[in-house]
Amino acid sequence: MSFESVSQYFEQVGLGNRVKHFDESSATVLEAAHALDCEPEHIAKTMSFLVGDEPILIVMAGDAKVDNQKFKQEFHKRPKMIHSDEVESYIGHAPGGVCPFMTNDGVGIFLDNSLKRFEVVYPAAGDDHSAVELSLSELNNYTHADHWVDVCKGWPNEAV
Repeated sequence: MSFESVSQYFEQVGLGNRVKHFDESSATVLEAAHALDCEPEHIAKTMSFLVGDEPILIVMAGDAKVDNQKFKQEFHKRPKMIHSDEVESYIGHAPGGVCPFMTNDGVGIFLDNSLKRFEVVYPAAGDDHSAVELSLSELNNYTHADHWVDVCKGWPNEAV
């Protein structure tokens, strides 16, 4: 999978103009925020984990961190990140460009409540120089997310 497949996906659903490709890196939250000229918390970072042998993605706000206890309550396992040299084979995207679109079959996708503070968020679009601008309802719709979860900490959650 790649930027090209994600870009084609959004072209097919009529949102091709929302996909951005940059000359500079967007591999980290700070780099993506700089490339997009937005606050880091608006970056919808996508983290890859194994639950047992099953790969999952959790899409969370750029200022959120996984809370081990909440993760275990939700998934009944401790969080185990997929090692960087295995991410592409499990998920279909390389580190720095992992996104919740056009993933390998069988990848579970979950959206974290930390995103609900925002009207618009920016997940990656298949490589480490890309992003796509989406409303929360569009993110939910086009990721085909399993469901919303509450597995993060470190963000101001009083407003949710």
